[in-house]
Amino acid sequence: MRQNSQHGGRLRPVDLARRHGLSTQAIRNYEAAGVLPEAERTLHGYRTYTPLHASALNAFLALVPGHGHATATSIMRAVNREATGEALHLIDESHAQLLDDRRTLQAVEAALRDLEPVPPERGDTFVGPLSRRLGIRPATLRKWERAGVVQPRRDPRTGYRVYSAADVRDALLVHQLRRGGHLLEQIAPLIAQVRSAGGVAPLESTLRDWHARLVARSRAMLSGAAALDAYLDCRSASEAG
Repeated sequence: MRQNSQHGGRLRPVDLARRHGLSTQAIRNYEAAGVLPEAERTLHGYRTYTPLHASALNAFLALVPGHGHATATSIMRAVNREATGEALHLIDESHAQLLDDRRTLQAVEAALRDLEPVPPERGDTFVGPLSRRLGIRPATLRKWERAGVVQPRRDPRTGYRVYSAADVRDALLVHQLRRGGHLLEQIAPLIAQVRSAGGVAPLESTLRDWHARLVARSRAMLSGAAALDAYLDCRSASEAG
């Protein structure tokens, strides 16, 4: 959709680019991707932009930190083809994902709190006793092993799986998170962190960082929403003019 020049002063690609430390090629790429409305052309074929394009660029760059580049692009494309409902649905989905991530963090923290320190004197155990302790089938433990969330060693003489105290800790953590509805592919990175950290206690800083990232993402979504709302107002004013 070509924009009416009555909305405001003309801007060159370099004018938009310099405001945000971008290249003029980036501006052209954003227009080609549908992030910016289509630019008008001069008689000599040069692109000219308006404050509407500047507002669109502001909205996109504000949306990226909270929603990611791909989703922010999809949101802007939807708005620019006048599918505002679709854009708002994408925003709702991002908020739902953020809420799910918060719940995951809470489940992880609860599971870690419930784990007891691994007693150094505790001996090894086998599939049967561990599965009975957890109230699950031995096949479930083998499934967890294939997913890499538990890694028992094999007895070289019998070939039986042998779970050390740390393996039991991992299995307990997996069991608690699975009961919370989390998938094995979601659990695997956490278990890897527990192993690399040498236990649960060193993960406190990781959890603090996780909290901080969620807070930053939430704030970024607020900023993105404000910039997108301003762009929607700008579009309405442009269409009315």
